[in-house]
Amino acid sequence: MTRGDVSHVKVHYKGAAEDFVVFLDSVDDFKRWQSDKSVPLAQVVSSFKVFTTHKHGAQGLLEGASKLTLENEFGTSQEDDVVRMVLEKGDLQEFEMAERQGRKNDSNGPYIVS
Repeated sequence: MTRGDVSHVKVHYKGAAEDFVVFLDSVDDFKRWQSDKSVPLAQVVSSFKVFTTHKHGAQGLLEGASKLTLENEFGTSQEDDVVRMVLEKGDLQEFEMAERQGRKNDSNGPYIVS
């Protein structure tokens, strides 16, 4: 059974004190939203959650951004407004998870060696 083999799209924004990431559903929806702001954000983003990487760029360990962090960087703690700002000012990044194979549970079946 293969696992992985999926693509992800995100927007990375390098702020003054932190790096922020918002995940998207598709590149096409994002580009359509950039040219036409009447497209609902719910069709563009995967969730209205803003993540921070603690100054590790777009590849750091992701953690939900606190309200204080959002307030300090964007002047508001409303995640809807912050998502919009990250999408407008950030850089689009696409990445793929490589396909991998392997056993799921070695304790089941004939793989047990005594």
